[in-house]
Amino acid sequence: MKHVLKPLVFLLAAIYFLVDAVFLTIARPIARRLANLRIFDRLRTWIVSLRPYPTLALFMTPVVILEPVKPIAAFLTATGHVISGLTVFLFGELTKLVMMERLFCICRNKLMSIAAFAWCYDKFRQARAWFESFRVWQLARRLSLIARYFVRRHVHELKTLWQKQRRLSWQGR
Repeated sequence: MKHVLKPLVFLLAAIYFLVDAVFLTIARPIARRLANLRIFDRLRTWIVSLRPYPTLALFMTPVVILEPVKPIAAFLTATGHVISGLTVFLFGELTKLVMMERLFCICRNKLMSIAAFAWCYDKFRQARAWFESFRVWQLARRLSLIARYFVRRHVHELKTLWQKQRRLSWQGR
């Protein structure tokens, strides 16, 4: 029984890390943009004023609230509501990761002062490094970068083309 469950658990963990890694590439730029908004200055000041354990509780809040979104999205998808399921999944996962990324950036030193958190974070980084060392991951990463540059180039070309057309239409008036 143990030999049967081990590959299944590995596969589930790999899928979980892969989904989080993909969404994290989207969440980081969003979190950086939100960090620069002035409306969050007071909130940031309040978060910085917290002691380590209340900070940890605040850091875990997005996980506790938004992690159940995954099974809800799976249920919606399995019952035939594919678009709704994907929307719930995308919104929940991005919201969770953006909030955690922002909170971690603000509170990293306080969180690392908690020995259990520092130990868990170290284990998480080791697992991530181990997973990213696989050739399949490196190939997927390389292909995603190629796709991103391809899309960026074509979006830039489209913008340039639209700008030329706008200029021509303005000159024709």
